[in-house]
Formats: sequence, C-alpha cells, structure tokens
Amino acid sequence: MGKLFRNDNLGKLILRVTVGVLILFHGVHKILNPGSLDFISKQLSGINLPHALAYGVYVGEVIAPLMIIFGIFSRLGGLLIFGNMVFALVLAHLSELFTLTGTGGWALELQGFYLFSGLAVLFLGSGRIAIKPD
Repeated sequence: MGKLFRNDNLGKLILRVTVGVLILFHGVHKILNPGSLDFISKQLSGINLPHALAYGVYVGEVIAPLMIIFGIFSRLGGLLIFGNMVFALVLAHLSELFTLTGTGGWALELQGFYLFSGLAVLFLGSGRIAIKPD
C-alpha cells in the first residue's frame, strides 16, 4: 500500500494539470473578452513599457498552461507562468502584497498559487507522464 502513494511522476502530473487548467481558464476569459487587455496596456504604459507587452498574457495564460498540461517543454511553461505572475503582481496587485482578507487569508492567495506553482513546475519538470518528458 505504501508504494501506491509514492509516485513522483503521478504527483508531477497532478500538479501540472491542476495549475495548467486553472490558469488556462483566465487565458480563455481574456481571449473571449479581448477588452480586458486594455487594463494591462494602461498599467504597462504607467511604468513606461510598450503596450504590445500586454499580449504576453496570452503566452502566460494560454500557451504556457497548454505546454505544462501536455508535458511539452514543461519547465519553460512553468517559467512563463512564473514570469506572467510577476508582471501581474507588479502591475495590478502590489498594493495588496502585505494584505489579509477578512477571514485572515492572504489577499493574493490565487496569484501566489500560480506564481509558486509555476516555479515548482520549473524545478520539478514534467515527470514521465508527459508527451515530451524532461
């Protein structure tokens, strides 16, 4: 019974699919509502970065999640999600960094989940259960 619960490759698959599917929902929302990029563009211009960088959200929230879900260049996908979340934190959530919710949770739990899960996939890789294991 002990060996049943000691499967690193299955654990990596569960992590990849969980973070990939959950962040992919955000990317699909942005595809279906392209006006949401206006907010990102305004935030980028506020720190003197080009508006075109706003399209990077599609890389971090659509392409990267698909990469890690299917296990194709999973480490790169994890890095892209991590980078996407760094931009999100700096552009939209910096004021909430040290804030708690009314129930005592961190105000940035979701963003923190994506940030650190992307980092975990970067370090762990895909495992064997992948199209292109690394």
